[in-house]
Amino acid sequence: MDLRQLRYFITVARERNFTRAAELLHIAQPPLSRQIQLLEQELGVTLLTRSRPIRLTDAGRLFYEEALQVLGRVEQMKDSARRVGRSEQRVISIGFVASTLYGGLPMVVRRLREARPELDVRLVEMMSGQQIEALKAGRIDIGFGRVRAADAAVERLVLREERLVAAIPLSNPLAQSEAPLSIALLAGQNLIVYPNAPRPSFADQVLSLLQDHGVHPRSLQEVRELQTALGLVAADAGICIVPASAMALRADLHYRLIDDEHATSPIIMSYRRNDDSELIELTRQIIRQMYAENPPWLNPALNRLHSP
Repeated sequence: MDLRQLRYFITVARERNFTRAAELLHIAQPPLSRQIQLLEQELGVTLLTRSRPIRLTDAGRLFYEEALQVLGRVEQMKDSARRVGRSEQRVISIGFVASTLYGGLPMVVRRLREARPELDVRLVEMMSGQQIEALKAGRIDIGFGRVRAADAAVERLVLREERLVAAIPLSNPLAQSEAPLSIALLAGQNLIVYPNAPRPSFADQVLSLLQDHGVHPRSLQEVRELQTALGLVAADAGICIVPASAMALRADLHYRLIDDEHATSPIIMSYRRNDDSELIELTRQIIRQMYAENPPWLNPALNRLHSP
């Protein structure tokens, strides 16, 4: 599979006609059809139905959306390289898991831009495991995630350990108390965890915590995103364990701190080992300054701090 095949497929999918697509691509129709066939053979699935007009299969629709993202990212990479090459603008790409947006990440980004107005700060949402591969491939420069991963090519700094809380439906009897919640009380409850993929993830941290205490939920529902999980809690579908900073997302739930000092989720800054970029040190300096100011989201009752 190469970028040319992706461009061919996107054009055919958009035009829904091989003849028009071939004209736009300035190639003959038979070679175009052959490249799409080779792509399907490599994937082992049918992407297009050869009807009039052409239709995308379910696999084809998914592949189309992701191919658009891939080519879009390639164009961004080209543009960034040209800008840097012409000394027009320096670029830093930061990977992040969504839950870090409810803590210090927005402040980090604002202060980076204030300190370096000429800097193009780009944010890329991706899971913690994906950040490691993106760092090694050069797609991002810094990652902010929650899953510890050992890799010789990546330096990892735990910035803080965030306490976990249980998000509980207001109708649940467990919502009648403000006291810290014993993990044992989660036995027999319907549990919602996120994300369902890729793994390992925050979901595995939660499930491991329950297993360490011999606690088994009545049912387990895995969803893709934190917002979805909390929405299901509001719909009385179950209880969800979340980082304390997520309490800011919904006011229609009851939150109880998990009564276990080890029930935490780390905030981890990762970057390429031996990366001597001044921007790495600048980011660490900004985080140190933020911690010294003790902002509200850094409530010591909900966080164990580490030195960045």
